[in-house]
Amino acid sequence: MRNKTAKYLLITLLVVTGLTPAVSAQSYSVIVETTPNADIRSIAAALGGTVLDSMGGNVYLLSLSSIPISYPAGVKYIEPDTVQLSPGGHGAVFSVSPTTAANFYRNQPAMKRVNLQSALPRATGRSIVIADINAMVDVRHPALVGHLTAGAEFLQGTCGSRSSLNQSAGGFLDQSAGGFLDQSAGGFLDQSAGGFLDQYTTFLSESTASFLDPLTASSLDRMSPAHGHGTMVAGILAVMAPDAMIMPLRAFDDKGCGTTYNIAKAVKYAVSHGAQVINMSFGISGQTQTLKKTIEEAVKAGVTVVASAGNGNTSIPQYPAAYPGVLGVSATKLNDTKTSFSDYGSTIFVSAPGSNIISAFPGGYYAELSGTSFSAPMVAAEAALLRSLKTSGWKNSIAAGVDNIDALNPAYIGKLGTGRINLLKALQ
Repeated sequence: MRNKTAKYLLITLLVVTGLTPAVSAQSYSVIVETTPNADIRSIAAALGGTVLDSMGGNVYLLSLSSIPISYPAGVKYIEPDTVQLSPGGHGAVFSVSPTTAANFYRNQPAMKRVNLQSALPRATGRSIVIADINAMVDVRHPALVGHLTAGAEFLQGTCGSRSSLNQSAGGFLDQSAGGFLDQSAGGFLDQSAGGFLDQYTTFLSESTASFLDPLTASSLDRMSPAHGHGTMVAGILAVMAPDAMIMPLRAFDDKGCGTTYNIAKAVKYAVSHGAQVINMSFGISGQTQTLKKTIEEAVKAGVTVVASAGNGNTSIPQYPAAYPGVLGVSATKLNDTKTSFSDYGSTIFVSAPGSNIISAFPGGYYAELSGTSFSAPMVAAEAALLRSLKTSGWKNSIAAGVDNIDALNPAYIGKLGTGRINLLKALQ
């Protein structure tokens, strides 16, 4: 028997509100990988727990009354799934005229910046499936109708946060100091913060947008912490790769809580069900053997894996963006400077716009929000465009198809990837 100290893996969750899920003192969900031919039920009994699920490859999900400090015979490793939620930031939610096209936001400044309009006549992502591991998606949103394929849910085990976790330091679904959706000190409906009105008034007036009132900050506080995230990301994928199919894989519950086990199982599902691209707009502060191994398998299978770099304004790697083979994406402003919140460093693959991004929002609405969560799907959509045209070399095309932004970011040279993506250059 070999003793080890169990390491708690911190999954920082990006959320719209500061609600914290109830903490269960009776059980913990842990991931266990066994040696071949080991009896998992005997192992569970020795640990005083029960088997909840299996994802194959001798990897199981167990429910235990406490985190073990020793390994029974036949156990290769045990990983607890401990999560953290964080309060939200600011942004704007609005409606558009019934006569406005559902995909009107395709023409927003951020997408013009990456040459989307010039790229789409060359490729639209036809025949490509993009799996997005996220929270619930509004499948009836007009911007998503016809763009979604069958998905699945992965919500096994106990998902909760420890009461001692810092509620102000970062976010799970987007990894930013100050909050998931826009990462700043303002309220969610603070439409003046981040230059939203200055940058987008003309565009939105042309789209006949009207700001919603009574969607006030207090009403949003009552929404799920995960509210809007999955729909926002899917909306970006749909408008940038309009002929690709989006596979929504729900690995986060209505409170924005997820575990590495459920994420890993979703990755396996995406690979086995034909996804050529996987988008992961979330981050984990430490490495996990289970998720690292699963992503390695996906990359070896030829899947393009894209992940948000994180919003802590730090060079400390976050995962899965920093795993080998994963395309980690940092966020830039419209002027191509790094956003104040975006992570950076040697593990970044490329950068993409991530400030004041407009996309679909649940209930038929639209929203303007910021974060590397919204930069990553731009690169995932780019991968779909390339894969619909070429049989190989997609990663190299993304890396080479960029605009150099070093001169605008002298403090971050070599830390924002090869540059800010340019879809037309990549396709050429």
